[in-house]
Amino acid sequence: MTPGALDGLLVADFSRVLAGPYLTMLLGDLGATVIKVESSDGDQTRGWGPPWRDGQSTYYQAINRNKQSIVLNLKDPADRDLAAELARRADVLVENFLPGTMRKFGLDYDSVSETNPGIVYCSLSGFGSHPDAAGLPGFDLVAQAVGGLMSITGEADGPPTKVGVALVDAICGLHGGIGVLAAVAARKQSSRGQLVEVSLFSSLLSALTNQAAGYLMGGVVPGRAGNAHPSVAPYEVFETRDNSIVIAAGTDVQFVRLCQCLDLDALSSDPRFSTNSARVSNRLELRELLIGALKEWTSEEAVQRLSQASVPVGPVNDLAAAFKLAETLGLDPVWDIDGVDHVRAPMTMSVTPPRPTSAPPMLDAHGTTLRAWLSDNDAGADVNRNHEAMPTSVI
Repeated sequence: MTPGALDGLLVADFSRVLAGPYLTMLLGDLGATVIKVESSDGDQTRGWGPPWRDGQSTYYQAINRNKQSIVLNLKDPADRDLAAELARRADVLVENFLPGTMRKFGLDYDSVSETNPGIVYCSLSGFGSHPDAAGLPGFDLVAQAVGGLMSITGEADGPPTKVGVALVDAICGLHGGIGVLAAVAARKQSSRGQLVEVSLFSSLLSALTNQAAGYLMGGVVPGRAGNAHPSVAPYEVFETRDNSIVIAAGTDVQFVRLCQCLDLDALSSDPRFSTNSARVSNRLELRELLIGALKEWTSEEAVQRLSQASVPVGPVNDLAAAFKLAETLGLDPVWDIDGVDHVRAPMTMSVTPPRPTSAPPMLDAHGTTLRAWLSDNDAGADVNRNHEAMPTSVI
């Protein structure tokens, strides 16, 4: 089997719910050995259903493949010692408890780095570790609300609306993963690890990109505009004779092509629409004119004709149609793991591709083997980037 890019990297995963497990799953996809530490109740997402598959929550299964599970009670001295030993042997530790929690168990960065100076310690939180933020609830929905995302999501005359998935959690996990990989790369130069801190709040502010820049640089506090874009037109959802499509004509050339395709050539030279700035200022009027022409076509016809004219366009798919499209495009969006379909890792790599190696583990599925390994002083003697002593059934 082709080795993964992160083969030999040992990750101690003390995280739960979404941001941390998503991060560590991607590291596992890339070849890292991920040991998931859980309480006797297990990761909360194990109980987040419906839907279910084979008695397990599909939510939990979505973000926990390629891992081993061990139950450790961090309030129990013996289990706490095993957790400390795991942290001592690990290359990377990921946790997303409330700030200060890991310190209570002697598993904070300062404590772990004393015995393992090479540790890359990633701490994820809702709002950071500052005392004023430490007690704030680290939930995606709260972050979407207080971080401004809901204020720009939804119809202009409707209520603030959340995104249809815990997007801030996923973004935070990705930012945390970038920080972890950067710290691992830096360790090759200094032989020392470091603390990586990422919060849902800061991740969201970064991901707001143009909207955040519009406020910081232009003094504009954006509001909700439905599916319209604040700076580009036409760039939104349009109704056809039978359904809806999106058109993203982001350049003047694309707009000219759109007008030609819809037999609306005069619009491209009309002063109200001849430039993007003018189109944004007159978006509602432009929208009505475009919908009037699109009502002559079905969505399938519109997508086909506009695509042929090199106008960015697409149908508004549900998930079933989205996966079907990905298949037809050769993206191979699904991994079969023990007869269950999983969304494949989104990156492709020509030499060290990500791969599925195991299904999401049952609670404490590897507890016996891992406890024996962690209790074996000889196995862990040559710590810091050398895990040859780990049992092959685990690594």
